[in-house]
Amino acid sequence: MAYIEFSGVEKRYGNFQAVSRFDLTVEKGEMIALLGPSGCGKTTTLRMLAGFVPVSAGTMRVDGRDITREPPYRRNMGMVFQGYALFPHMTVARNIAFGLEMRGVPASEITARVIEALDRVRLHDFAERLPRQLSGGQQQRVALARAMAINPDVLLLDEPLSALDARLRHEVRAEIRQLQRATGLTTLIVTHDQDEALSMADRLVVMSKGCIEQIGSPADLYERPCNRFVADFMGRSNFLGGKLDGDGRFLTDHGVALNFDGAIPNDASTLSFRPERTRLVAPDALGASATDGSTNTLAGTIVSFAYLGPVIECQVQVDDGPTVMALLTNTVDPARLGMHEGSRIGVQWSRRDTTLLA
Repeated sequence: MAYIEFSGVEKRYGNFQAVSRFDLTVEKGEMIALLGPSGCGKTTTLRMLAGFVPVSAGTMRVDGRDITREPPYRRNMGMVFQGYALFPHMTVARNIAFGLEMRGVPASEITARVIEALDRVRLHDFAERLPRQLSGGQQQRVALARAMAINPDVLLLDEPLSALDARLRHEVRAEIRQLQRATGLTTLIVTHDQDEALSMADRLVVMSKGCIEQIGSPADLYERPCNRFVADFMGRSNFLGGKLDGDGRFLTDHGVALNFDGAIPNDASTLSFRPERTRLVAPDALGASATDGSTNTLAGTIVSFAYLGPVIECQVQVDDGPTVMALLTNTVDPARLGMHEGSRIGVQWSRRDTTLLA
C-alpha cells in the first residue's frame, strides 16, 4: 500500500482552478519532486498536504490514515519554507527546539534531540549563534534540522534552495539528498528548477496549469517526454513541426523526411531531439548519412556560437526551416574545424534520439 495517497485532490479559489484532479501515490522513503513553472499549482499541492490550505475536493491519506480534514499540528509533517522562516531573535538551538517545545516534549529529551539534529546537518558549533550570523546555506540547514527534529512522518520542502547562489545550491542539494537517503524519510520537494529535480528526486511530477502532465523517473521524463510541454521544460530541445508520411517517417513542415524510434502518439505533430545528442558535419559529408536510416541530417547555416563553459552552443538556421541548437563539448574548437558564423553545416543525430510528440 502507498504511504502517501492523493485521490482526486482539487483546489479552487472562486472560479479559478488552482489544482485539478491531482492523483498521486508515494512510497515510504521516496523523494518526490513537484516540478513546474510558477503558478502551476505545485506549492498549493504541498500546502494542502501540510494542512495550511484546505482542499476543495478529494482525499489525502498518509500510511492509510485520512488526513484531509485534520489540522496541521496533527499531521506530524516537517516543513522547510522558501524563506526558511527562522525566528531572528532565537539562537540556532532555540529555533530547532521550538517545535519540540510546542509538542510538550520533556526538556531533557529536547536537549538530546537538538544535539542530534545539529549533528545531522554539521552545525553543532553554531548552536548559540543567531540566524543573522549565519550564511544562507547554514540558515537552510538550520531550517532543515528544525523540520527533522520533530521526527516527522513526511518532510516537505518548498523551494528550499531558491535563495542560494548557484554554487551553494549545488552543494546543499547534494547534502539534502544524502540526508534524506540516510534517514529514509519520505519527502516531497517543490521546485521550478529541473536540474534540482533531476539530481535529487526518485520520481518527478511535472505540473502545468494545476494538472499533472507526466509522472516518472528523471530518466523517463528526460528521455521519453509525453508531450511538448514536458520535453521543453525538462532541459532544452529542438522542435520541428510536421506530420507522419505514408512511409513511416516524419515529414517536417519544410519538407525533410526524418526517421524515429519509439511510440507514435495520437495526433503526432512535433518531432524533437536534444541539442547534446547532435553532431555537426561538414557540407561535403551531408550526403553521407547512414543508408539504413539510423541517422537524421538537416542542412543549414551557422548563425552563432556561444561559449558556456562546459559546452559551446551553436545555433543553426535550417534551410527553409527553423533555427535548431547543437551543443559541442568545450574541447572542440569550431574555428580550427573551419566552422564560423555563416558557414554551411550539417546537423546530425541518431533516430534513437528522436521523439515524436502530440
